[in-house]
Amino acid sequence: MKLHAKTILISAIALAGLAACTQETQNKLGRAVQNWTGTDGVLEVYAGNTLVKRFMKIDKLSTATGTSRDVDRPYRFGYGVMDANLNGKVDPDEESVYFEFSDYSTSYIFFEDP
Repeated sequence: MKLHAKTILISAIALAGLAACTQETQNKLGRAVQNWTGTDGVLEVYAGNTLVKRFMKIDKLSTATGTSRDVDRPYRFGYGVMDANLNGKVDPDEESVYFEFSDYSTSYIFFEDP
């Protein structure tokens, strides 16, 4: 019974510690777990209601951090295969590219490929 109580206490302390972290710290921890477990993300960028770009096979999206000050910049970046013809699958002629997009002005959806 003592072992069960210790497990509950340790779990409660860990959850309290995680809740005390900032949102960005929680995101970084989450990305570390995602990188270890692997993901198959898709990023779709919209202009109004129209899909204009799609990136596939993304393992993570990162928030840019300033170099002279430890302040987050207002954009995200990553690597993924650009779905040039927007057919929803990776074709042999489509390559992995680096991309960036603004947190302020870009309408986007990021999701795990089902």
